[in-house]
Amino acid sequence: MNAEKVVDYIVSWLKDYAEKSHVNGFVIGISGGIDSAVTSTLCAKTGFPVLCVEMPIHQDKNQISRGKEHIEQLKNNFQNITSEEINLTATFEEFKSAVPTIGNLDAVNLSLANTRARLRMTTLYYFAGIRGYLVAGTGNKVEDYGVGFFTKYGDGGVDISPIADLMKSEVYEIAKILGVPDSIQKAKPTDGLFGDSRTDEDQIGASYDELEWAMKQLDLGKKITDFSDREKEVFSIFTKRNRANKHKMIPIPICEIPENIK
Repeated sequence: MNAEKVVDYIVSWLKDYAEKSHVNGFVIGISGGIDSAVTSTLCAKTGFPVLCVEMPIHQDKNQISRGKEHIEQLKNNFQNITSEEINLTATFEEFKSAVPTIGNLDAVNLSLANTRARLRMTTLYYFAGIRGYLVAGTGNKVEDYGVGFFTKYGDGGVDISPIADLMKSEVYEIAKILGVPDSIQKAKPTDGLFGDSRTDEDQIGASYDELEWAMKQLDLGKKITDFSDREKEVFSIFTKRNRANKHKMIPIPICEIPENIK
């Protein structure tokens, strides 16, 4: 991959889309992770105003510090950056107190984790609405179209997806070209939705390099019987998640009524 050409292409695409959409700029949630750092920097390079929003909910201190470091770097390098910090912890706790949390504990915790992402999406669209901005998504290809590792109508609720055709490894290549802080480039990827130190790999059971490999094998028409040992395990993890999360990757099903019965 020619990272510099890819950067130029994405920046041009973003700028063209914003101009044709007659919007005023971009808003993006900053998590302290590699994807939001790359996406926000690409948006900044368009010259359009970019609002970076921090939305901690019982957030790990390291994630918060990395996010602040990145925003500070953006402000030093670009004049079109503004930021907001909206602490949603109290809002999240109020929600928890308003809904029943009985039943399967794992299901409750997962639902609450997804609720965090949806509260953040709502916050981003609040700012987008009052400023006339587009919400820029931060999902990459293996997350969005491989294993579906995102929250439906949470971090998946966006207007545009600048890096959704880039594998995670390619996002890291772009990060180097863009000069994303080393602390972010070296940090282990995490969605930060559980308020602890668990990483994406802990949740998925495979690294992004392994998932990229499995995604390519599936594209080549390979089957689980073609592999053994760790490769078989990884391929199984990928295909199971791909099937289970397919509903996130396709348009909402519409019940189309035949004309003869309308």
